[in-house]
Amino acid sequence: MNTKIAIICVLVLVVIVGDEVGVTRAQVNCNPQQLGPCLTAIFSSGELADICCEAIRQVTTPCLCQFLTDFINPAAALRLSTFCAFPFPTDCP
Repeated sequence: MNTKIAIICVLVLVVIVGDEVGVTRAQVNCNPQQLGPCLTAIFSSGELADICCEAIRQVTTPCLCQFLTDFINPAAALRLSTFCAFPFPTDCP
């Protein structure tokens, strides 16, 4: 009997924690337009400017991870990171 109660409690806990994680992910609103000043540097070898660095610093880590996954290639990320002296996240899921 105690084993059944323990299993039910664990399952309820997993559902609650899983639901909280889902809410957290849903609240992240990433807009690629945040990196507008960097577009020429991301998609070509265009010139970098300080305004691009300011834009990158305003982007949250979860959004940077999403952008790195979706459309910033590794060469552009390295170039931006070096120019802006801004470390891109390395522990993206």
